[in-house]
Amino acid sequence: MKLVKHNQKAWDKKVEDGVVYTKPVSSETIEKAKAGEWEITVTTERPVPRSWFPSSLKGIKVLCLASGGGQQAPVLAAAGADVSVVDISDMQLEQDRFVAERGGLYLDAIQGDMSDLYFFEDGSFDLIVHPVSNVFVESILPVWKETYRVLKNGGTLIAGFTNPLLYLFDDDQEEKGILDVKHSIPFSGLTSISEEELQCHVENNRTVEFGHTLEEQIQGQIDAGYVITGFYEDDFGGKRLIDNYIKTFIATKAVKI
Repeated sequence: MKLVKHNQKAWDKKVEDGVVYTKPVSSETIEKAKAGEWEITVTTERPVPRSWFPSSLKGIKVLCLASGGGQQAPVLAAAGADVSVVDISDMQLEQDRFVAERGGLYLDAIQGDMSDLYFFEDGSFDLIVHPVSNVFVESILPVWKETYRVLKNGGTLIAGFTNPLLYLFDDDQEEKGILDVKHSIPFSGLTSISEEELQCHVENNRTVEFGHTLEEQIQGQIDAGYVITGFYEDDFGGKRLIDNYIKTFIATKAVKI
């Protein structure tokens, strides 16, 4: 199975189905951002602290990585940044193009794999915004290394990712109100489930996901060369049973020294 191609199709289907991470921001949100009133998320509910961003985005070169969907990229463009957005899903990128055209904005939307940013030169960006998405790649060290390469010295990576314990539990059982431990960590959507379950994912265009360890997520950034200078946790906003017990998302601010 060609993982990138499969997840590309799966994300196109999410756009067709109108899932929350594919819904473009409103015109009102864009107009507020133009006036300096803006916020974005890289996890689920909690906004990224404004202190993690430069005081002004005017002229700041920003890469929104694996961040299609008409959400982060157009907001940052409206706030004055020079924005490129990379995603594997054409339909997700179309959401960004739609918001940009509607709001009279310019952004560069590029279809590509987050693990291989060959189309960017070294030191191209001041800031990278990377919402929860590395669950869709089998190995995340290449993602951290590529972000480090394309950042300028002193540049910042703001990344959201899952706490891997989210993948411990049986999703079907959780919907019934039961937290039933089914998997071990690290979790692989290719090998941690049965062939029958994997085939069902493929046939129904469901994303194949990976529950990477916290060592891969945090030490992986350090191994790539980053210094982590910010950290917070988030959850589903009370929409999932597990929210009653622990936060299942993490965001980090990392700097290329």
